[in-house]
Amino acid sequence: MKNIKLRLIVMNFLEFAVWGAYLTCMGNYLGKAGMGGEISWFYAIQGIVSIFMPTIMGIVADKWIQPQRLLGICHLIAGAAMIGLFMMGCNAAQPDKAAFITLYTLSVAFYMPTLALSNTTAFTILKDSGMDTVKDFPPIRVFGTVGFIATMWFVNCATLDGGFFFTLAENANKFQYTQYQFLVSGVLSVVLFCYCFTLPQCKLQPKPAQSLAESFGLDAFKLFKTKKMALFFIFSALLGMSLQVTNGYATPFLTSFKGSLDPAMANSFGANNATMLISLSQIAEALCILLIPFFLRKYGIKVVMLIAMFAWVLRFGFFGLGNPAMPGVLLFVLSCVVYGVAFDFFNVSGGLFVDKECDPKVKASAQGLFMLMTNGLGATIGTLAAGKIIDHYCHWNEAGFLVGNTDTGWQSAWFIFAGFALVVAIAFMFLFQYKHVPEQK
Repeated sequence: MKNIKLRLIVMNFLEFAVWGAYLTCMGNYLGKAGMGGEISWFYAIQGIVSIFMPTIMGIVADKWIQPQRLLGICHLIAGAAMIGLFMMGCNAAQPDKAAFITLYTLSVAFYMPTLALSNTTAFTILKDSGMDTVKDFPPIRVFGTVGFIATMWFVNCATLDGGFFFTLAENANKFQYTQYQFLVSGVLSVVLFCYCFTLPQCKLQPKPAQSLAESFGLDAFKLFKTKKMALFFIFSALLGMSLQVTNGYATPFLTSFKGSLDPAMANSFGANNATMLISLSQIAEALCILLIPFFLRKYGIKVVMLIAMFAWVLRFGFFGLGNPAMPGVLLFVLSCVVYGVAFDFFNVSGGLFVDKECDPKVKASAQGLFMLMTNGLGATIGTLAAGKIIDHYCHWNEAGFLVGNTDTGWQSAWFIFAGFALVVAIAFMFLFQYKHVPEQK
């Protein structure tokens, strides 16, 4: 039993380590590679492919290819494309945009389905081994977050400057600024491809015939006929608009302080180690998961989601008010701490609400709809809108920093994001009606 858990821990560690290598620091490289204006599209693409690719790969895993094998195949394709991005970056300081975006799209199109496939693989193996998924999976899944943080720290500190070494000091050749972040992701994907074929088999189970609409989860859209569920999904999309904003722009924002005329900011830890500072968000995320059961039992879904919405207000607001020098950096730290509440209280509790409120016949489809509204539709629209706002208030300078058009350019952008989250929270407070009945001990 311990061996099975350990093997699944390794799988989850690698699954998210692949993503952590570039997700939060890609913006810095794109700016220097002449694609700063397309940052929002790079993050929106993840949302676009999330609308249909997980469903397609799920159908393939249900009918033709065992999930652990399909997980490996998807990682091989995604990893090969990531290594291709690295090679393009090595061949030209500013790669061809169309070719680079096409190859990136191929990579994330096959990576995003692996988030669900890795869960399917873990659940199947645990059940086949006679274990309880509710009890045994969460301690395994938390190592996914550990893997994400580990590669964030790795690319933050690793550098090639006359040799390979690690440093917290400023160095323009750190992986967080270069195409080497894609190499790290690609190599880990290939390693996971090989590892997946050592995992126990997840034999295909015969399933009743489904219509095309049922296969793609379209039957879940009938939930919009119920006012409560319709409002829930609409607000899920609105809140989902905040999800990728800081993934795309937090590190370019922090790194921009390296160009400050104030040495205390230019030479600060945060400005030179933006990826590591932002990793506090993922640490907080891992810890906040533990708070959700208590808050849901005591206060219910409406209060929990309101807490998440107001946490997004603070997430953006603290970025607008802070700076990387003391004591301003404490506001950046607080922004990372509240991210754990903002992300987990929304995503995890939302999934639990859907599971509780929906008919068992459409639970799986309803979960897919929840993900479509948040990580698909909401995140895509939100990221593109955020890109337009930041392009209005900021620009890439000759030194490769994304700086404000005025002294308050960045601050204006962060306050607009905070204002949007505040409006959504207030509207949700008055429009979403839900009476919570506390559980009896």
